[in-house]
Amino acid sequence: MASEPSYIDYEAFLDPAFSPASFANSLVVATNNATDTPLDLSTPLSRVLFDLQEIDTHIHTLTTKSALPLLTHTGDQTAAAGKILKEADEQIAAVSQGYERLEREVLRKWEAAEEARVAAENSLATVRLARAVARCIALGRQLDSQMVEVTGRGGLSGSGSGSGPAGELSSSGSGPAPGSGSGRDDTRALERAASTIVSLRRLLSDTGVGEEGYGLDRVKVIRTLKSDLLIPAENLVRARAQQAINRFSIASSSNTSNGTASQSSYKQARDARARLVSGVNTLYLLSHLPPKTAIPKDFTPDLLLSTLQGFIQTTTVASLNNLSRSLTMLPTLDKTLPEISARCQDIHALETTLSTIKPPSHPCLPQIFQDTTSSLSRNNLLTPLLNTLDTSSLPSYFWRSLASSLSPRVQEIIARGGVSARTLRSSRDRLKKEIRECVLRGSQLPASVGMEKQSTQGNWEREAAVMVGAVAGF
Repeated sequence: MASEPSYIDYEAFLDPAFSPASFANSLVVATNNATDTPLDLSTPLSRVLFDLQEIDTHIHTLTTKSALPLLTHTGDQTAAAGKILKEADEQIAAVSQGYERLEREVLRKWEAAEEARVAAENSLATVRLARAVARCIALGRQLDSQMVEVTGRGGLSGSGSGSGPAGELSSSGSGPAPGSGSGRDDTRALERAASTIVSLRRLLSDTGVGEEGYGLDRVKVIRTLKSDLLIPAENLVRARAQQAINRFSIASSSNTSNGTASQSSYKQARDARARLVSGVNTLYLLSHLPPKTAIPKDFTPDLLLSTLQGFIQTTTVASLNNLSRSLTMLPTLDKTLPEISARCQDIHALETTLSTIKPPSHPCLPQIFQDTTSSLSRNNLLTPLLNTLDTSSLPSYFWRSLASSLSPRVQEIIARGGVSARTLRSSRDRLKKEIRECVLRGSQLPASVGMEKQSTQGNWEREAAVMVGAVAGF
């Protein structure tokens, strides 16, 4: 276009800001007089048509001259596009073949590997469950053999009328079963059975995902083991241990001759202490553990503490009833006061024995925590009981509890009047002396039991004054 001058203003038409309306208006204004009323539109229209014809002619001329180069260029572009398309088809085919090969070599192998992984996980879960079941069965067999030692009758799975837990419990005494080994060995059997019960109980309670006992609750033999062996064995062992504590008595078995304890008294006292130690350790092991989310230091032997509290409470109530009855019939007081002294001596012996018992190793508590607990509790089981009762001495707690409960009954006897009230008033001085002697005698361990070296001598005048005030303070 630059080599062939033209009257057409191509720059105006090619301007991006070109406006057809403005261009048409300029043509109309250029070919008409602004004062003329009728407008002549034929002239600008003819000019536009002429311009279009000129442009068409120019395009035709250019196309005719450049037809061969255009066709050649188009052919070259078409050939190049064909080659590119062919190469693209080959690449697409190669990619498709590669994908198919990867699918065969990777995806299908991954599917097979995934099946193998699932099978391996299931096999591992089966192995873990089988190991847990095997461990439960082993602990169950161990517990059954230990129950044979405890009952001396063939365990809980034996036959016969006395083979069940109820029959064993009803036929059992505080001592060893007939036909069994020595008393000391039999008392240790309770502790071994309790340790096995705790281990088995913890294994059966760890049923969360990923824990050792996961899935055990779905195994029938484990449910049978729990219902037919574990629960009856735990009830029997707990009952035997509580029975050993509730029947603990040393003062009543001490027989002195010329101030020297007989050999049988020492043996009875030793056996009684052995049964007590075994019962205490057993109940410590069987006490409920804190929840898994709780801190291990929150563990307190609640079963042991409740049993010991029950023993002290039972002793106090029995002494209260006997002394109240004797105060209404003073001739029987000479027999009642030694019995009360003996009960207090039993409590004193209990305190001395507990002060020598270290917390046993618990199979379900960390060893670090057990060491810390032992150091905090002064390495004995007496401190937790004293803290629970909020007292510094068990004999002092016994006398003060007895005095607080006895005072209302004495006041009731005096208020009721009659022969009993007159006898109490007339024997007031003798009552003070005998009650004081009873307290002082009951607060000391009998020399015949061989524990006097372990006890601490204390001043019991305050407890004696409290008891005297409760009985003769009317």
